[in-house]
Amino acid sequence: MSLLDVGKLALITVTPTLLGAAVVYGPRLCSAVARAWPDREASEPRPAGPPIEQLAADLRRLLRLHEALTYSAHIAMRAHRLWAVEAAIGVRAVEAAQALDVPHRDPDKPGDLTRAELAALLHGLADAGLVLPSTVGHFTKDGRL
Repeated sequence: MSLLDVGKLALITVTPTLLGAAVVYGPRLCSAVARAWPDREASEPRPAGPPIEQLAADLRRLLRLHEALTYSAHIAMRAHRLWAVEAAIGVRAVEAAQALDVPHRDPDKPGDLTRAELAALLHGLADAGLVLPSTVGHFTKDGRL
């Protein structure tokens, strides 16, 4: 038996073990390398939330939905749906207020703003230049922002 034959035998016996180790430990090694690799994009500033255009479009859509629900749904279903829509309006309004530096109360949980606080926040957003519908249901006395 020559040295070449011993090398072939060693290669044949070690190859399955090495392939198995690569399958088992490869993902862990790749994730460790990815964590250790410096993030080049981290040095660039990133926005805290969605773009202001998307926030404004979402607020307009939710305000129109709120107005439609106040006049259409059955009283039992209307209360639940209105609460959900008002909570969504509150979340988007707080995000828009943060983006536009409008003073506001930061609620502990979504939907925690009262109607008066929500109306004041929507007025503040409109005063800051955010384009909202002219009527916003029960959020204003005369239906105007």
